[in-house]
Parts: sequence; structure tokens; C-alpha cells
Amino acid sequence: MEQTRQFFHKLNQDYLAVHKTKEDLFWDTYMAISDDHAGFAKAEQAYKAFISNPAMLTAVRQHLAELETAPDNEDKRTLQHGLQGWLALFECNIVDNAAASQHMNELIDMESALFAKRQQYTMRHINEQGQEEDASLSMLATNMNTNPNSVARKTSHDALMGLEKWVLDNGFLAIVKKRNDFAQALGYRNYFDYKVRKNEQMSPEQLFEILDDFEVQTRDANLRTLTNLARDKGEDALLPYNLRFHMFGDVTRQMDPYLPFSKAVERWVESFRRLGITYRDALMQLDLMERKGKYQNGFCHGPIPSFFDEKGQWVAAQINFTAEGKPDQIGSGSRALNTLFHEGGHAAHFANVTQNSPCFSQEFPPTSMAYAETQSMFCDSLLEDPDWLKRYAKDANGNTIPDELIKARIATSQPFLAFTERSSLVVAYFEWALYQMSDVERTPAAVLALARACEKRILGVDVGPRPLLAIPHLLNQEAAAAYHGYLMAHMAVYQTRAYFERKFGYLTDNPAIGPLLAQHYWGPGNGHTHNQTLLNLTGEGFSARYLAEKCNQSVDEAWAHAQQTMAAAAARHYPSDYPASLNARIRLVHGAELIADNQHSDAAMFSKFEEWIDRQYSTTH
Repeated sequence: MEQTRQFFHKLNQDYLAVHKTKEDLFWDTYMAISDDHAGFAKAEQAYKAFISNPAMLTAVRQHLAELETAPDNEDKRTLQHGLQGWLALFECNIVDNAAASQHMNELIDMESALFAKRQQYTMRHINEQGQEEDASLSMLATNMNTNPNSVARKTSHDALMGLEKWVLDNGFLAIVKKRNDFAQALGYRNYFDYKVRKNEQMSPEQLFEILDDFEVQTRDANLRTLTNLARDKGEDALLPYNLRFHMFGDVTRQMDPYLPFSKAVERWVESFRRLGITYRDALMQLDLMERKGKYQNGFCHGPIPSFFDEKGQWVAAQINFTAEGKPDQIGSGSRALNTLFHEGGHAAHFANVTQNSPCFSQEFPPTSMAYAETQSMFCDSLLEDPDWLKRYAKDANGNTIPDELIKARIATSQPFLAFTERSSLVVAYFEWALYQMSDVERTPAAVLALARACEKRILGVDVGPRPLLAIPHLLNQEAAAAYHGYLMAHMAVYQTRAYFERKFGYLTDNPAIGPLLAQHYWGPGNGHTHNQTLLNLTGEGFSARYLAEKCNQSVDEAWAHAQQTMAAAAARHYPSDYPASLNARIRLVHGAELIADNQHSDAAMFSKFEEWIDRQYSTTH
């Protein structure tokens, strides 16, 4: 058993080394700190080679077989548990033939080259001041949400349509072909088939049983909303650059003073602390502002996964996450909060995996994307809650957001919940069809036509506010053919919320929630399936009905529930003994620049961050 113990220890350490090297280069290139794309591609290939090495799979199986004959004791059971984690990882990622390995290496090079070119591609639009400017994906979305000038909003959507064409003209379809070549070399029908089976342990047919059912359940609500919007605002309201403005625009503008960007970090830290969430001494690096060349989508990656080592000592996580904020843009504070709660939820998950190997605490297969996204999306769902807004949304003078504005927000957003969820649903239908196309059929014109047809069928509009080929996830092999994970996660989120509401009656600032999530959802890592974690906490398996019911609520029903929630919160005696901190070392950075950290205190970090924002950006609109 000593040889097995040494093998297991070396496996953990070797993985940490190759994983951290890859993740450090990933951060530097994606944050535009470094242009060493070749170095990152090499590190990515080394990581892929490690997790897909057939020899390692054979060795793990041999050591597990030898343990079967060893005397039963705690040491044996611990080793078996850890090696079973490695067995799952290697079986999920193994590439057992030369052709597939060659395709994977070529694929990594192709994606790295496309990403480097994408960093140099500039999109432009007209902002609220009537000025033409370079714009990130986040800026384009926010401009379409809030700019009262429809001509200016159209420039943002035109930029996204231009990005679609750029993607098709710069190698994306060759990457799709190469992904299919890789998957088919391993015996799968196509890359989508490969990803669904690896990520969610189900077939595409099983996945679409769930998705088709949700599509049927929310179809009427979506069509009713679009019909009513066209009737009340005119047919032009359904144009892609107008749609989200009617969903969010005026209310977002009115809410902006209550959700300033500069307070986003403080409100994230305080809200999570009062939920009883801790990060077990993790080191977290947050890069929150837009910057030329920086990756234009929030993400959370952990260079060092959390685990207990062979001596039983805790190895705290090291976690990076990012946003694309522009603090002087209307709506930026709301978007920053959403990203902080979402990526901060991922970070809480991966900082709290308490197994005996780093293989249990990482975001790639066998970790289910739906499982991982449940953690982040549960946290960002709190931002929609009226009692959260009443406790945290305050203007510069300390005035609390008025009930009338919360009511207006519900009146605007509730009818569009089905459309919002179907905006995730449509990606799965598009990618499934994309990867089933033959190489001859898969031309730029045919792919664009497919995108528009999917948007028309699922969203009910001719072109989506966020055109399908402008979604960055499609360009990265880890995120490609996995977007359905967000919708499945949201289904689990509302199932989880319903459980906590039944058990406690409230969610905001409830310190019992963090420990329960840590125990049932986070601690096991990928050692449990998504369904097992739901059963462990809620007592029932995965169900889509809670989200469907939420989508089908009327405005009156949603407002009545909000009033009950706010009245109960006003009468509630909240705990006085919340955890003192998140138990995390936090660094707020802008590229290579350190803006602030909490070395001395959280309060000092909040103050420095606000001062930096004030210096760098105009806070007047």
C-alpha cells in the first residue's frame, strides 16, 4: 500500500504543477498582460496530455486492483476514494488513439491562433454621449439595454452582427470541423455528442428530452410577451436592438444610482459574508474593468484547486475571476454586481471542495457544467430578490431603493423571463444542428441561416439581441457545446431556492445557507453527480418545474410575492453574529496593476477601490 500512497501523492503534485502552469498563462494571455499565445498553447497541450494519458489510466486501475486485497482500514478507504476520483477524470478525458491526439493538438493551436486574432479585432458603437468609441461585448450589451437613442443602440447590434461575420471568416468553421474530427476519432457522432456525454453523463437525446419539455412549457409565455410588446410599443419594439431596451432600459436607468459600480465589491463581500459563505483562506485575484485586448466575458478559473493533502493539511485554493466593467456607463454597476455574485459563487464552490485530491475541485470534466453553474447562478439569483434590494441598493445619500421602483422592475422583467431563459435554450439547438452538419453543408451562409432559423423558432424574433455567433463560449473548446449547462443550472437554482424558502422562509442574509451549500453542494466536488447533490440538500432529484413555474408567473403574482417578501424582511430580526469575514485574501487588480487588497481590512480595500474608480472614471452621466 505504500507504493500506492506514493503514486497517489505524486499524481496530485504532478497535476498541480501542470494545471497551475496552464492556468497562469491562461490568465496572463486572456487578461492581455502577456501575448505569449504560443506558450499558453504549449501549456494547454501539456495539461491535455496529462489528463488524457492512457498509461495513467492503466496505472490507476492497477493500484485500485491492488488495494482490493489490502486490509480494510481508513487509510485504504482514503486512497480508494482519491484514486476513484482520478479514475473518473482519466476515463472522462482519455484520448486513446494517435489520430485523436493529433486532432486535439491541432485544435489547441487553431483556437489559440483564433483567440490571438480576436484580441486584435475592434468593435465600435455610438455611446450615450453620441460619441463613437471602441466597445467590448459588455459595453455593447449595456448600450442596447439602456441607451434611449435607437440609432445608437443599432450601432451596438451592428457591431455584434459584424463579429458574427468576422468569426465565420477567420477560422471558426475549420475549428468546428476539427472538433468533429477529434470526437469521431474517439467513436462519437460529433463534438456535441462527445461533450454532452462527457460533461453531463447523458446522451444528446436525453438532454433534449429535458430541453424540449422546457421549450413547450415556456413557449406560450414567450409568444404572449412578444405579441403584447408589439401591440403596446409597435412592431419596431421586436427589432433586436430595441428588444432589450424595452425589457430593461428605463428601469435600469432609474436603478443606476442605487447600484453604483464603486460599491459593487463591498456589497458582494458583505452579502456573501452574511450568507455564511467563507473561502477557507483562498487567495482570490479579481480583474473587473474593461481593457483593450482583455477577454470579453467574465470567468472564474482556479490555478490551485482546494484539497486536503496526504498529511491531512489543507491546501487553500488560488482563484482568478474577471468582469468587463465600464464604471461610467449606465447599468455598469448592476452588471458588475451580477458578475461578482456569479463568479464569486464559482469561487466559493471551488474554494470549499474538501476531498483528498485536486481532481475533485476543478471546472472541467468530470465536473458537470450544470452542477458548476448551479453554484454561481444560485448566488447571482439573489440580486433579483426584493428583500436583497431593500437591504443593499442605496444611493450616494444612503436612500433605500423605493418600493415603486422594485414594482416597476418586476413589471418590466417578469414578462420576459421566458424569453431570457430561452436565450440560453436556443444555443443548444443551434450547436446540436451545427455539429450535425456535414463539412460540405457547413458554409458561412448556411451557418448564418441556421442561426437565424434557431432564433426565430426558439426566441420568436428574426434576429436575437445577442446573435448566436457573437457568443464567446462557442470559440473555446471547454465552453463549446455546453451552454445548455446554464439553463439546467437555472432549473436547479430555482429548485434550491424553493427548498430554502420552504425551510427558512427567506434567503437574503441568512447565515445558514452558506454552510448548507458547503456541506451538500461544494464539499463533495465532482465526487457526486449533480443529481446526487440536489438529493442530498433538497431531498428530490433534478426538476425543471420550479423554473418553468417562475417563467409562467404573472406580473401581479410576482409583485404580490415581492410585497410579502419585503414585509417579512422589514419585521425580521436578522442575526447579530454573522461571520467576521469571507476568510479570503482578496486582490483587486487592473491587468498588472494592484488597485487594492484586504491585507489590512476589507473596509480599507473597499475605500481604496472606490477612490481608484473615482480617479479613473467620471461618475457623472
